[in-house]
Amino acid sequence: MSRSEIARALVVVPTYNERENIDRVVERLFASGRELELLVVDDGSPDGTADAAETHAGRHPVHVMRRAGKQGLGTAYVAGFRWAIERGYDAVVEMDADLSHDPGAVPQLLAALNDADLVIGSRYVEGGRIENWGLFRRFLSRGGNLYARAWLGFGVRDSTSGFRAYRVTALKGTDLTGVSSEGYGFQIEMTRRMHKEGRRIVEVPITFVERAEGRSKMSRRIVGEALVAVARWGIRDRLARGR
Repeated sequence: MSRSEIARALVVVPTYNERENIDRVVERLFASGRELELLVVDDGSPDGTADAAETHAGRHPVHVMRRAGKQGLGTAYVAGFRWAIERGYDAVVEMDADLSHDPGAVPQLLAALNDADLVIGSRYVEGGRIENWGLFRRFLSRGGNLYARAWLGFGVRDSTSGFRAYRVTALKGTDLTGVSSEGYGFQIEMTRRMHKEGRRIVEVPITFVERAEGRSKMSRRIVGEALVAVARWGIRDRLARGR
């Protein structure tokens, strides 16, 4: 199936207390050589992340969506998707604010999107790497991806990756109102939706670097939510095929 050229791309970055990192994210993103716009979706960061992001708006196309209180990663991305759909962008890139995802790699994801509906920046394809993770984090991440593949039947090796690019046409074709997961679960759920809808999914290698500033947002609750949700989706899909 032929796909149109990606002209307008929006990078969506959810934030909560990321003032230590947001300036570097902005500067490195707009030094990447690709024409982009940035939407920071801030959940009422008490450290002033939203204010810091807005100081860049005079020099770069930076937009800030201020939300009241912590509403979660999944809802932040869905809000960003809808914002992009309403304003006619061609592509949306997801990226963390902690510099674990290299802003300079965004053009690589968008280039791969010329022949795909979803491009995932993958740690687990040839050329992908992880830096500064201990054995437990590596085991948890690889195990989570194997678990998702076993339950959901897709071949994606890094469905938990939060560094990815979507065609807006693909996002328009899915029911975003039904997406409620957070963290790992959100990324797996969106991968499952794209797979079930017959979208072309491509993985490109990235180097993932553990954050140097601030605290990780991952928690036992997020991991537990993902494990339960994946099993529920897997059972639901098997029952649907049986009918």
